[in-house]
Amino acid sequence: MLTETATSPIKTLNIKKDVLIAAPVDIVWDTVLNPPGMMKDMNLKLEPFVGGRWFRDLGNNAGHLWGHVQVIKPPKLLELVGPMAMSYACACHIQYRLTEEGASTRLAIVHTALGLITPEHLEGFSKGWEGILDAITKAAQEKAKR
Repeated sequence: MLTETATSPIKTLNIKKDVLIAAPVDIVWDTVLNPPGMMKDMNLKLEPFVGGRWFRDLGNNAGHLWGHVQVIKPPKLLELVGPMAMSYACACHIQYRLTEEGASTRLAIVHTALGLITPEHLEGFSKGWEGILDAITKAAQEKAKR
């Protein structure tokens, strides 16, 4: 069965956020690769090499593929491509860029997507990234104090 649509439901997402973290770049990098909070609670796993998977492991060979590592240049750059948390037709790119600023590190995130993005995802991703950045900041600063 072929269905044609007169108007395109294609939407775009473009989120840019950054935070200055009072921790050295190596600690922030490790925290990005092993995120705390919600990301850890969801049992997300990242294979830190080109082509490595970023996936949610539900056990018993079940889970969700969120993306693959497109670029990794420790401890400065990580880029992921894939559907991320969206289980429908879409393409996403996430870039984590870490820049040393004295004894601190600026973590900038850019999340772009194109596809059949639901209104809930359009609204929810921005709030979600705020929580993720907050958790990374708190965990990295705590590690830096030790």
